[in-house]
Amino acid sequence: MSVVEFRMPSLGADMEAGTLVEWLVKPGDQVKRGDIIAVVETQKGAIEIEIFDTGTIERILVEVGTKVPVGTPLAVVRTQAEAPVLVEAAAPPTVAPSPTPAVEGQAPPPAPPAKAIKPSPTPRLRVSPAARRLAEQRGVDLDTVAASGPSGTIVSADIERAITEKAAQKTPPTGFDLAAMRSAIAAAMARSKREIPHYYLAQPIEMTACEAWLTRTNAKRPPSDRLLLGTLLVKAVALAAAKFPAFNGFYRKDKFEPVGSVHVGTAIAIRGGGLIAPAIHDADRLSLDDLMRQMRELVQRVRAGRIRSSEIADPTITVSSLGERGVEQLFGIIYPPQVAILGFGKVVVRPCVVDGHILARPVVSATLAADHRVTDGHAGALFLAEIERLLQEPDKL
Repeated sequence: MSVVEFRMPSLGADMEAGTLVEWLVKPGDQVKRGDIIAVVETQKGAIEIEIFDTGTIERILVEVGTKVPVGTPLAVVRTQAEAPVLVEAAAPPTVAPSPTPAVEGQAPPPAPPAKAIKPSPTPRLRVSPAARRLAEQRGVDLDTVAASGPSGTIVSADIERAITEKAAQKTPPTGFDLAAMRSAIAAAMARSKREIPHYYLAQPIEMTACEAWLTRTNAKRPPSDRLLLGTLLVKAVALAAAKFPAFNGFYRKDKFEPVGSVHVGTAIAIRGGGLIAPAIHDADRLSLDDLMRQMRELVQRVRAGRIRSSEIADPTITVSSLGERGVEQLFGIIYPPQVAILGFGKVVVRPCVVDGHILARPVVSATLAADHRVTDGHAGALFLAEIERLLQEPDKL
């Protein structure tokens, strides 16, 4: 076994500190890699923080309500080494007691009374301390609250959701301080334009094959299982990024660090204003159905104000689209330390020359903003061409 420190993670290039608002564990609790153990408030909202070690929480170092810089130790974890498999010694065979011999003219001794079996107690609800206090303050019955925390723990977000549903409000809370988010976005974008030498490319992509394939595929499915065009766009970008790794990674300390996995940040608009681009992990390896499910689930959690730390910290390349808002071209600003962002507009009908004939065809404008310290226009053109090629064969995505 060894002891490691669980530290305040960096949740983006613009983050310098965060406020610990809730612990979901206590000393002595067992945790495994990927468990959500705390909630931290940043300019991007309340972020669920995951742990990257398996072991036991030994000590809590930071109290709820404390604002601490990135990298500050928050807790001490005793990690578990791979333990050898122990074979328990076989228990000695149970020998039944010999019956007491009966004495002539004497009744046999009475059998010992059977032990009463106690009914199993009703399982206790797992509730974080902050959630319990909030429930008491707001008069929420914990038995009516659906848990979303680790190991079925009721967390503060569950209490808030229950309050909202009970009040039947039309607009659910976003969980984000939108003014602070705008400030964070402005700082990150100002840094990006100041430090990153952007270059921009645009390419029209014919979408006849994609639209025809989606029509055929969705005709056989119920509405809940139908695919959206955005799924094809994200998958094509992810596959192209895997083939052209110079667009997939981070620029840190004056050098480019390629990343072997493709975690696509997908820009999601928040009700009331604001934008966030959490990661879909290993997007190049997901089937279209799995990708669609993850995109839907991610949008729901973002708009409920429930984001995980890995989703904020891990994007290796970003995809943004304003096609639903009627925008035909989108030229993005790279989010540091990433080195590329793809933009897609709405699909429009344009005249195209096909076999010497002018025909109406659906077209989408794909744009690339990339870091000139890592790639150049020639590499960017090849990258866009690969995305176009992939979208001409949607059945192979």
